[in-house]
Amino acid sequence: MVDPAPAPELSYEAAREELVEVVRRLEAGGTTLEESLALWERGEHLATACQRWLDGARERLDAALEGDEEQDG
Repeated sequence: MVDPAPAPELSYEAAREELVEVVRRLEAGGTTLEESLALWERGEHLATACQRWLDGARERLDAALEGDEEQDG
């Protein structure tokens, strides 16, 4: 059974790696409807976690760039 709970403790790399595996399993087929739904839900949680990591990285980059502009300005 797949753990559908979000995993905020996962690093971006770990969440992405698990997401790739979820997609691979879904594409391979051979799972029951219930297993497929659980995989899909886990994939959604992992995709959300990855997006949060990326959004956070973008915010940090923007803040750093803004700080550089203020020092140069």
